[in-house]
Amino acid sequence: MKFRRASLIFLISLGMVVTACDHEKNTAEEKLQSLPTAEVTVSKATKRAAARQVEVVGTVQAVDRAEISAKITGNIIALPVDLGSSVKQGELLVELSAGEISAQVQQAKAQLEQAKRNLLREENLLKKNAATPESVKSLQDSVRIAEAAHRETHTMLDYARITAPFAGIVTRKFANTGDLATPGKPLLILEEGSNLQVLTDIPEAMIAGIMKGNRLKVTVPSVDLITKGTVAEISPTADPTSRTAPVKLHLPADDRLRSGQFARVGLVLAETETLTVPTEAVVPFGQMERIFVVDDGRAKLRLVRTGAKEERDVEILSGLTENEVVIVTGNGTLTDGQPVSIRQ
Repeated sequence: MKFRRASLIFLISLGMVVTACDHEKNTAEEKLQSLPTAEVTVSKATKRAAARQVEVVGTVQAVDRAEISAKITGNIIALPVDLGSSVKQGELLVELSAGEISAQVQQAKAQLEQAKRNLLREENLLKKNAATPESVKSLQDSVRIAEAAHRETHTMLDYARITAPFAGIVTRKFANTGDLATPGKPLLILEEGSNLQVLTDIPEAMIAGIMKGNRLKVTVPSVDLITKGTVAEISPTADPTSRTAPVKLHLPADDRLRSGQFARVGLVLAETETLTVPTEAVVPFGQMERIFVVDDGRAKLRLVRTGAKEERDVEILSGLTENEVVIVTGNGTLTDGQPVSIRQ
């Protein structure tokens, strides 16, 4: 008796569950039927030849870059530039005190004038046969030595005024008025900002495949820039510590580029076939990515894994097969199973 009662209760419960499932299924189908037909545009998932790449990091730098330092020791008495100052070629950057050198110039000038007077007197005596040609020649040598000493002191005095070697922008400033400048101590960094390059280190295993004139993909994430850089310089030797060789790539002019920006350089390994779809077909979904395909007049949801991204296409690594029809526009608010009509 108890067994029959338990069996009856189980059958009743099972019937209720089946009825509830049928009801939910019918409700879901009714909900899909009630969805409006979305108008979309489509494209086919196609395979194309693509180059497999690895990326190495680099830094954007100015092609023309100078570290400004003094050639003589002296206190800075004038520093008329600031960070970001634009200067013309030959414009004054730093002026140093040069009292001792000025005194040396005056001394060398006096010695030169005295040597010239001595030579003139000896030449007059030679005309009167009161001097020898050897003594005149010795005084001529003295004049040439005095002239060289005078030019040297003038050159040293010119070193007190440091001017811009080319037109550019002051990007670093290490000194202020009153500081003591010494030879080799950096005072300023001057860069020509319109002509930029990327400096990167290429692994030694790949350097043999890089040649001057090659055009490589360069990405600057901070300004969302993708461009092509031309290989301008390749180091003939590799660093024994990092096993890499420095390479410089010249960049086309772009107002968004600045010296010091982080960059990535793409190195082509080999060509292979890859499945791609238009970038607009991929819809972010939390930490995942999804695509809608058209199947029997309805939008079907597919979760996908993407790979390399180009300007217009994105590589699909999994979740899609070749020639499937993917929805490109009108996919932002689609629901799985929603009816769609293809806009021609």
